[in-house]
Parts: sequence; C-alpha cells; structure tokens
Amino acid sequence: MTALELDGLARHYGEREALSDVSLSMGVGRTLVVFGPNGAGKTTLLRILATLLRPHAGRLSVLGRSLPQEAWGVRGQIGLLAHEPMLFRELSARENLRFHARLHGVEDDRVEELLERVAMRNRAREPVRTLSRGMVQRVAIARAVLHDPELLLLDEPYANLDPAAIELVRPLIGAEAGRTRVICSHDPAGGLAEADLVLGLRAGRTVLLGGVRDIGLDEITELYR
Repeated sequence: MTALELDGLARHYGEREALSDVSLSMGVGRTLVVFGPNGAGKTTLLRILATLLRPHAGRLSVLGRSLPQEAWGVRGQIGLLAHEPMLFRELSARENLRFHARLHGVEDDRVEELLERVAMRNRAREPVRTLSRGMVQRVAIARAVLHDPELLLLDEPYANLDPAAIELVRPLIGAEAGRTRVICSHDPAGGLAEADLVLGLRAGRTVLLGGVRDIGLDEITELYR
C-alpha cells in the first residue's frame, strides 16, 4: 500500500498561497523529511495530512484513505507531534496521557509503560505547566505514540531535547520504530540522515523532491538562504 499520495495539493489563506501544486508518492514504512524556511508551508502540509485542515485543490490519500472524504477512517492511525505540545497545562503528565488513552481505547498500562520509557515516571504527577520544555516534549512524544499509530507526523521532534533525551525517545519515533513518518525539519544534516524521501518547500512550492541519493546537503542548505 502507498502510505502517501499527493497530487496537485494546494491550500491558501485568503490571497496567500500556503501550498501550491505539491505532488509526491511514498510507500509504507518510509520517511519523508520536509525542509524549508519559516512560512514555506511545512506546518500547513502537516496539518492537512493530520486531517486538521482541508486542501483547497488537488487529491490526497493517506494510508489508502482519500482525504478529506475518509478522514474518519484514518485519524486513529495517525500520531501527531506538532510545534505546540497539545497537552493540557493544568493537568499532570499522567492525566494528559490517560485522557488521550481513553480517546483511543488504550489501557492505562500503556500510559505507565510510556512514562517509564521517556523517563517521566518520577515527575508524572506534576502539572505540565511546571515542567521544563524538554520534559514537556518527552510527554508530547509519549502522547503521539500512545495508540501505536501507523503514521507519525513530527514537527521538529527533537526540539528542546538534550542528547540523553534524544536517545530515550528515538526508539519510539526514530526509524527503528518501523513506522511511516513525515518529519518537518530545520536541520539539514540531521533531517537528511532520517530521510528516504526529501521535499524542499519555499513559499508553498516544491523546490526539491527526491531520494537521499539524489539530493545533497548543499541543496537543502540553499533553501534557507
């Protein structure tokens, strides 16, 4: 099955084009890394794939489901780690994960397992608003994989994490997790190391598209100049 199929995808905000004529195809278990400066359309693309935004033109399928028509059939298979952590600040880490567990019909044992894996068991009772940004990112990653999704949508997944924390979460969201992934990145070298397929955006338009053997570090770095 093809995991992602985009054909002429477009989205605008008023007169501003956020995405224009974006097309690509990627198989299950592969990783697409999206590069581009701020305002390039990366977050808009991620939100469309997450079924949070509707495209204004083009065709799109995710995990074999046409969007937005069949969004109901794919939402439970998607894990989203957005720029904002999508956590309730007044609730504790454990309460946040249990809330999301109930939405997906997941047992509390899975919550405790993930708190352990991201090294947050000792701080699990504290409100999210009292935690450091790195701790919040670890809890947000646990939330994103809580329901064992087939597709992970990751916006700067290693932001605010020190090297030890990155090693903790890599088995959950890295290539070794065996999931299909879309990663938005500002790190040319780090992102390229994660990629099977590279998409470079500028002002909503495709500037680069190809496999890692076809696109070099210099070409990605040039996107930001």
